Parts: sequence; structure tokens; C-alpha cells
Amino acid sequence: MTVPKTTKTGKPKQDELSSTLQKSDAKAQRTFAKTYDSAADQYGEGERAHRVAYDALKHSYEKVGDHWEEKDKKGPSDARAKSGGPNAKGKTAEGVDANSTKKHLLDIARRLDVRGRSTMRKADLVSAIEKANRRESAKNR
Repeated sequence: MTVPKTTKTGKPKQDELSSTLQKSDAKAQRTFAKTYDSAADQYGEGERAHRVAYDALKHSYEKVGDHWEEKDKKGPSDARAKSGGPNAKGKTAEGVDANSTKKHLLDIARRLDVRGRSTMRKADLVSAIEKANRRESAKNR
């Protein structure tokens, strides 16, 4: 992935953002790009800067299909985000807000047309939404 440096106007360069961020609102794009720029200055370019930027994005946004949407309530999105830091432990939910309510997850699953969602447990919903998100992103690239 190339470096998503911001332009003089503070806007990220569109061709340097991932396809899911290109389909997201301007605030999500700025959040990712500015955090990435800061992390790249501090840690150097590469995987760590990307992780920091996505962690910041996932604090306020959740992945829904092939784009990012603002969460109703800010905060860590999964077990890995809760533990924090460069040596974070736990499983990532790939942008799904695993800490949200089951009702919210059911609403997202309905929007993504996840089959069998009404009988799923919360953890199963998270996994099904992750899979649906990957499928949507791949389809719309």
C-alpha cells in the first residue's frame, strides 16, 4: 500500500487510500490519513503505521460491506483494540464493531443480507459480518 499523505488542503490523496476508504466519507478518510502521516513520522512507513491508522479509524468507524461508517458510540471495536499497544493481544474483528449490541449486529447483518442471522449468537454474527464485508469488498474492487 502506498503512503496516504494528505494534500496541502488537509485532504488525503484518493489514489493512495484503500478501496474501502475511497468509498467512505471524508472524515473517515482524513482520520486514517492524518493518523497514518503522524504514525509514519514517529515509527517510519510500513505495517506499524498502517496498524495505528486503522486502529484510530476503528475507534470511530466500523466496516459495513465495502466502506466505513461512523459508529454511534466511539470506543474500541474488538478484544485486540481493548488491549491496545504494539503488543496487543486478542482477536481482531476486521473492522466489525464486536463490542456493539446484538441488535446493532443484527441490523448490520440484515443490511448485508447475511442468511441465518436470526438464529446466530453474537460471536457468530461478528464472524458472518466479517465474511460478508470481505465478500462485498472483493466484489466492488
